[in-house]
Amino acid sequence: MEVFGVFLRLGCTSFGGPVAHLAYFHREFVERRAWLGEHQYAQLLALCQFLPGPASSQFGFAVGQIRAGWPGAVAAFIGFTLPSAVLLFAFALFLPQVSPDATTGLVHGLKLVALIVVAQAVMTMSRQLCPDGPRATIAVLSAVAMLLVGETWTQLAVIGAGALAGLVLLKGMQAPDTVALRPSYGSRSGVLVLALFALLLFGLPLAADGRDGIMAVLDGFYRAGALVFGGGHVVLPLLEETVVAPGWLERDAFLAGYGAAQAVPGPMFTIATYMGALLPDGQGGIVGATVATLAIFLPGFLLLAGVLPLWGRLAGYPGAAGGLAGVNAAVVGLLAAALYDPVWIAAVRDGRDLAIALVGFLLVAVWRLSPLYAVLWCVTASIVFAAGV
Repeated sequence: MEVFGVFLRLGCTSFGGPVAHLAYFHREFVERRAWLGEHQYAQLLALCQFLPGPASSQFGFAVGQIRAGWPGAVAAFIGFTLPSAVLLFAFALFLPQVSPDATTGLVHGLKLVALIVVAQAVMTMSRQLCPDGPRATIAVLSAVAMLLVGETWTQLAVIGAGALAGLVLLKGMQAPDTVALRPSYGSRSGVLVLALFALLLFGLPLAADGRDGIMAVLDGFYRAGALVFGGGHVVLPLLEETVVAPGWLERDAFLAGYGAAQAVPGPMFTIATYMGALLPDGQGGIVGATVATLAIFLPGFLLLAGVLPLWGRLAGYPGAAGGLAGVNAAVVGLLAAALYDPVWIAAVRDGRDLAIALVGFLLVAVWRLSPLYAVLWCVTASIVFAAGV
């Protein structure tokens, strides 16, 4: 219940997409509650970046599992996902009657909130994880690589290169404490979970067998969740192929759902709730929304659960300390690059936007107020300016 309460509040207040969510998690679980240390946070973040699926939801799922076992993992998923799923289900019912212009100021204000939260996370993590020249160099070069290349696979290459650089430049480092990363099950169970992931990935297409129906919905959304790196925005082309190409959803309705998903807190993957609710031929409604939502999240959770016990064992070896320190530094670089693209590019259009963001940063980073105050400030100011006041 403790885990559920914490993640329910985060699900109601975590605006800004997966990068901002991870920054909220840093504030909640490292700075405020001390459920994770800085090194543990960065290691878990690196693991979620390695795997396909929704990184922020996978991170929350892992925190719940480590904190309270499998019930904690389920509680974390439900708490973090439920608010946005409910809102997007309501959007599916009512959004066609709402003018898109009415939400312009709201959405832009939330983008500024994301800028504030990510900037604070980069500042805090850089102090903790890049305290010397070698690690600062790894972080800067990681950011440079992401900004110059910017492809999804670059994340994997940067993290791998950070590990290799750490092994060379940071020999003799003491292994960080990794106790909190050990889940409540062993590597044998992890292998079974990975086998279940593969069975569903290859078995669901056979069960669907090209037919319409709930099995086809399950197969389509499961494959979309299993084959995407980079979070909610990257899954959109796969979802378009899943729901628009076969005629399940009109393109305009699909794009409306994308806009709605940016205006609500919580994981971007709950766009599947919206799409599932609008499925034709009696497949939609509550049933379609529930099946689509569970199907798109499930593969990422299975992969994470399968790999997590192996990752914890690897991180505990003293010889891996330098490599893990390099990974931690590379993660700081990834977040720094994301602070510019997509967060800064999407949020700051002119000096007025920067002024709004600076005031919000003052509230959160200097006065240490809840991010909710930054949400209220940024949204209110953006709506006022959008109205031409």
